[in-house]
Amino acid sequence: MDTPACPCPDHVRPAAAPDAAPADAAYDSLLLSCIDPRMVDPVFRYMCRRGLNGRYSQVVLAGAALGVEAPAFAAWRQTFWENLDASIALHRITRVIAMNHQDCGAARIAYGADSVATPEAEKSLHQRVLTAFKAEVATRYPGLRVEGLLMGLDGGVTVLA
Repeated sequence: MDTPACPCPDHVRPAAAPDAAPADAAYDSLLLSCIDPRMVDPVFRYMCRRGLNGRYSQVVLAGAALGVEAPAFAAWRQTFWENLDASIALHRITRVIAMNHQDCGAARIAYGADSVATPEAEKSLHQRVLTAFKAEVATRYPGLRVEGLLMGLDGGVTVLA
């Protein structure tokens, strides 16, 4: 399988060494994404296209926002919120980007095969979960902006919340 070239020149990283981030570093967001290996490169390329490479923290959970919101994964919630706290304290992020994706195995585990049996059902599930996630972030952290996104297997992105 051919992988398109990354749009980031030489995989540009911040000038500061990772262990010596300056106090005024221009970090922007926390990205919540899924563990699915098919999505690693498309998600990275998406963040590069947005000009966010080297400017975001990342939490990776099965299902992304599903991993925070689904009752089946309740034990993971505290881990996410503590990581968000750390990102706010360390990087002063102002936005959370939740990137769910189509054909997510965690959705089937958490909500059953019928919940993703059709494209309409799958989109509806992700919309409900991302909307709930956005509302929960807004309640806990009123000053943070939240984007709830759904990535297709082709790398296309739809805003759902």
